[in-house]
Amino acid sequence: MSARDAFVYALLGVGTGAEVLACLGVVAMRDAFDRLHYVAPSTLGAILIAAAVWVRSGPSFISVKAALLAAFLLIASPALAHGTARASRISAKGDWRRQRGEGIEVEEP
Repeated sequence: MSARDAFVYALLGVGTGAEVLACLGVVAMRDAFDRLHYVAPSTLGAILIAAAVWVRSGPSFISVKAALLAAFLLIASPALAHGTARASRISAKGDWRRQRGEGIEVEEP
């Protein structure tokens, strides 16, 4: 086993571990707002797995595809989390804006 193989396996192990922890966090949380906090570790796992593919294959077609997929997840995850939170808030409260008596502190511009 070469040092490159060990590095690839380490990246795959940490990336897969991050994905598993994110999935367990989603299963363990009670509501959608708590589950949204586990979007970031899943994105980190995808980036680490794409890095492992890049280190293993070098600059190849599959490596470019893995990097593009990781970049898409990095860009789309915040938008997905925001959209999900907003839709959950509308479903629960009828409107996404703060309502009277909620006790949420908001700075006015």
